[in-house]
Amino acid sequence: MDIQTRKIEFIQKFLKVESEDVINRLEKILRIENKTSEKEEFESMTIKEFNERIDKSMEDSKNGRLTKASDLKAKMEKWG
Repeated sequence: MDIQTRKIEFIQKFLKVESEDVINRLEKILRIENKTSEKEEFESMTIKEFNERIDKSMEDSKNGRLTKASDLKAKMEKWG
């Protein structure tokens, strides 16, 4: 069975779903998969770009331009 046929069959089954919980779970799966797909689209960087990022990070560290992980975690918990 080809992908287009499978998609159509899935959509037909999906349209018959009456459970909001099932729809929520399927939406969650789609969001996760879309994020994964987006991550795969990133291009790798060159060694020069990588070294430049390391240098900038080291400079930021020396100049106190850092965020503690605990501060970041606390800020993220407020988002949800």
